[in-house]
Amino acid sequence: MEVIADLHVHSRFAMACSTRISLESMEAAALEKGLNLIGTGDFTHPEWLKEIKSSLEPIDETGLFRLKGSRSGVMFVLSAEVATIFGHKRVHNCALMPSIESVDALNDELATHGDLKSDGRPALTMGAAEFVEAAVRTSGDAFVFPAHAWTPWFGVFGSFSGFDSMKDAYEDQEGHIRALETGLSSDPVMNWRVSSLDKYALVSNSDMHSVEKIGREANVLSIDGKVTYRSVIGAICNDGNKAFKRTIEFYPEEGKYHYDGHRQCNYSVNPETSKATKCPVCGKRLVIGVLHRVNDLADRPPGFVKPGAVPYVHMVPLREVIAYATKKTTYSQVVASTYRSLVPVLGNEFDVLENVAIEAIEARSNSAIARAIRNVRDNMIHIAPGYDGVFGKLELLEQKPESAPAKPAGQRGMSDFVH
Repeated sequence: MEVIADLHVHSRFAMACSTRISLESMEAAALEKGLNLIGTGDFTHPEWLKEIKSSLEPIDETGLFRLKGSRSGVMFVLSAEVATIFGHKRVHNCALMPSIESVDALNDELATHGDLKSDGRPALTMGAAEFVEAAVRTSGDAFVFPAHAWTPWFGVFGSFSGFDSMKDAYEDQEGHIRALETGLSSDPVMNWRVSSLDKYALVSNSDMHSVEKIGREANVLSIDGKVTYRSVIGAICNDGNKAFKRTIEFYPEEGKYHYDGHRQCNYSVNPETSKATKCPVCGKRLVIGVLHRVNDLADRPPGFVKPGAVPYVHMVPLREVIAYATKKTTYSQVVASTYRSLVPVLGNEFDVLENVAIEAIEARSNSAIARAIRNVRDNMIHIAPGYDGVFGKLELLEQKPESAPAKPAGQRGMSDFVH
């Protein structure tokens, strides 16, 4: 069975997240997108956990869950993100757990390190290693990985986190870390440049703060037999079985921390052409972005392709494509109605972005939208890179082929997956 999984999401109880997030709205959005496995998010928050317990039911003995009475095929896995803070060492971590009982036991311990009611993404006075130890002690099946590993704030390799290696961050618990989340501002080819990361599975998730953002990054797995918590983790981590088929990626340039910059002065800079650390406009310190940090830690050249690596494909979310082509905001009524004319009429969102004939898309929308989707499939777009919390600016229609983003050898475009 093909499983398309988004394992890092949030509830409405997390800071800066939509009040419209519910387990029901997450299921509906997952169906639109084409996902069939999603995290619950925020199992540490008492109120959200109550909803998880009242709204979800176990799927046999799999360690996975579904909405009570639902036959949609969408499965949930118990997930959460926590911030571990030890002095100036701050790391965000994601955790998956196999049962409600293991979540309850872990929450009991975490509650001694911080107020779990304060935020769906709680800040805990403990080191990252201590958190991993607590999770693994609670359940041997706990699966912990660094969240958005390169983000300046709270990423394990972020410019403000203070770590240059996984060993530095996770100390004697490093052996329990089998994956890391690349985040929106980096993609696998950037991570392949750091040889010390070769032993980790590279996962990609949405870190969604509103249901519309679910699945903007995801993991595609092929699982023989019954889909279970253990088979999902095994598919991600076992290189030998080749069950991890690909990841679905944001263009890293679109992420809001790709370049160095200073948002207040509208200043950004490519760290490969300038090593400046201060804003030339105001003199304040620049926020050092993801590309800069990758360059700092890399021991391989740009474009290096790790032999046998899990492939990946870049996508631009369909609502963003429509918004660009119609010159509207992603939350406008025009974008919503156009989206509905395509999804689910022509299939789910992944189908429309990858597989549906361009002629069929044009017939249901317009030529600009169809051409923008074709350009994304062919990697014929341009992005002014994001910086200091500002998302990158897309150019999907007027881009000339010679200035499209570089496509590393071995990377697949969406047209390579059309079938």
